[in-house]
This record gives sequence, C-alpha cells and structure tokens, in this order.
Amino acid sequence: MMTDPIADMLTRIRNAVLVHKKEVSIPFSKLKFGIASILVREGYLAKVEESKTKPPFIVVSLDYTGGQATLRHLERMSRPGHRRYVKSDEISSVLNGLGIAILSTPKGLLTDKEARAAKVGGELLCEIY
Repeated sequence: MMTDPIADMLTRIRNAVLVHKKEVSIPFSKLKFGIASILVREGYLAKVEESKTKPPFIVVSLDYTGGQATLRHLERMSRPGHRRYVKSDEISSVLNGLGIAILSTPKGLLTDKEARAAKVGGELLCEIY
C-alpha cells in the first residue's frame, strides 16, 4: 500500500526526465490530475490526459527544449508525517519567482502566485522549477 501517492507521482516524473522518456503513466486521482494540469498550464509539461483504461491512468507528456528538460526540480514539501501549512502572507516565492509552488487551498489547487493574489493559505504540496 502506498502512503504518499503525490510523492510517487513526482518521483515517476523525475525518473522519466532523468532517462529522457517522452511519456510517463501515473495511477489516476483527481488531485494528481490537478497537479499535472497546473504543470502543463505553467509550461513545465507538454500535455496531460486521462487514459480510458481500467484502472484509469494519467498519461503525462514531458517537455524538452534543446535536449534539456523544461522541468529541472520537483520537490514534495508537505508529507503525510509532516504536513506543511502556510498562511497567505507566509507563502514564499520559489527561486525568486522563476519557479512555482503548488498549494491545496479552500479554493482548490493554486500556484503560489494565485494563492497570494486570492489571499488564501493552505497545504504546501510541492515546489517546482
């Protein structure tokens, strides 16, 4: 039994980038699909889609420019044994605004910039650059 499916998702993506794979499959959940969709919207991944198989999977297409992966760093911040919650005024910028943090807030999944603009805090899921 997996205790941290988000960490598993990030590790699968990180490992696929290291071996220059074009796609990676991840077991489906709404939260993981939401995180992957934010990564596509922010330009770190090429595309994300849900497979229609049973059991369902998320198929993530990785993005490379000039042989280098667009995604350089993925780090899980809040863990099942140590949850990290931040208030809206405590949300720090990642790499001086060049990276993003993804938060689970009462308004749904948001990037650090969106959460600061909406003045909402939440659980700091991961940081990406």
